[in-house]
Amino acid sequence: HEMSLITSLLSIIREEMERHARHRLLQVRVRYGALANIVPEALSVAFERSYGRDGFEGAVLQTEEIPHSLKCSHCGQIFSPSRQKCFSAPCPFCGEEQGHSIEVGRELYIQSMEAE
Repeated sequence: HEMSLITSLLSIIREEMERHARHRLLQVRVRYGALANIVPEALSVAFERSYGRDGFEGAVLQTEEIPHSLKCSHCGQIFSPSRQKCFSAPCPFCGEEQGHSIEVGRELYIQSMEAE
């Protein structure tokens, strides 16, 4: 899973480097949602195994997890439940326990990159 994610991310990075006439990647910062099923250590290993092949030797991958938040199906308020109660979390505003939608927590994106 993480290897295919890294392959896609490196493709995006390569396109951006070409567009800005950069030849050496120094660092890339990736943010991912707490519900995105990403294991940061596996992402790092996949990155290290791929970058030599793609010409990004020595580049550093930094990852940051974004906490998840839900939107109450009853009152519409947005709240952040504990990770253990993600899918059966009562709304702290009205008490509704089911039907919430995920507002934040499934995303994966490149926050920034440094290249020369």
